Amino acid sequence: APARPLADLFRAAAPPPVLVAAPRENKKRKHTEAEKASDDQSSSVRQEPPQKVKKTRKKELSKAEEKLANRESALEQADEEEEQKLFQNKVKQKKRASHAATKSGSNADAGTAVKQQKKRNEAEETIKNKRTVFVGNLPVNCTAQMLKSLFKEYGQIESIRFRSVVPAEDTLSKKLAAIKRKIHPNVKYINAYVVFKEERDATQALKKNGTEIASGFHIRVDGASQNSSHDNKRSIFLGNLSYDISDDAVREHFADCGGVVAVRIVRDRQTGMGKGFGYVLFENTDAVHLALKLNSSDLMGRKIRVKRCLQKGQGSQKGPSGPRGPKDRAHAALKNKRGSSDSFVGEKATPSKSSAKPKRLKTGPKKKAGKKK
Repeated sequence: APARPLADLFRAAAPPPVLVAAPRENKKRKHTEAEKASDDQSSSVRQEPPQKVKKTRKKELSKAEEKLANRESALEQADEEEEQKLFQNKVKQKKRASHAATKSGSNADAGTAVKQQKKRNEAEETIKNKRTVFVGNLPVNCTAQMLKSLFKEYGQIESIRFRSVVPAEDTLSKKLAAIKRKIHPNVKYINAYVVFKEERDATQALKKNGTEIASGFHIRVDGASQNSSHDNKRSIFLGNLSYDISDDAVREHFADCGGVVAVRIVRDRQTGMGKGFGYVLFENTDAVHLALKLNSSDLMGRKIRVKRCLQKGQGSQKGPSGPRGPKDRAHAALKNKRGSSDSFVGEKATPSKSSAKPKRLKTGPKKKAGKKK
């Protein structure tokens, strides 16, 4: 083989120049970057002291300014707090006003609702009263079944309620005493309300008025509605009656005067005893004239008073004892004010014309009080 030259041999043995030169360049770059970083740190370290000095100088110079700034900030905070308080107060006032408005509106709505309900109840009560009849002077042993059998011919009965019941014991209520029939032994009669389902049935049931259902018990049947008024022209008023008098005793006393439609003795609700007065309703006005003649007649050991029934607001006639009506009383009062001789108003001194007041004795002229000269 032909011999190679020496230059070729050296080239083959030597490493490539690129591989050797690359790491050196990287090292140089790293060195330069480290030097730059160190230079930056040194420059920053050198620059920090003058900044701190500047800050301290500024603090030393601006103490008065800080005080002023603090005062201004405090004033601003106070103003903001006042504004917040005013805003909150306005919000509270608005809430209160809205709450009061809603409350007043709700109260008004509630008031109107209550009034409407009251009107409805009154209307229902008036309708129910037109379907109800009052049955008085019933015997104590009367039951609901007896009343149903008595009024069943007029129509269907809705309910029956017993009244004027005096319990035999104080611990019992009137309702319980009526159910258990534990009634006071002195009570001889009770009353009841019979409610029909139809109004026309109640008006037909009034025909049972005056019916004798037991010996000595003539029942009184009357409408429970306010429209059923008592006829004053056919009625008389009775006074000074015995407290334990019965309706039938009064009926027998005035039976000769004419047909008696109903007898009503006013009684105490708690005890059932009479209050000493009552009313009698006749069939016609002629019986009233005959009944007035029985004034001061004896009934159960008492002299009873018999008078005409007058309407409300109508005074009694002028009698021999003096004026009794409201107009007459007003006229009499006017006379008393004018000093009439007919009336007597306390002790009154009326000196005669001849009498005169005694003259006082003169004791000399009075000295006027004044300062001494």
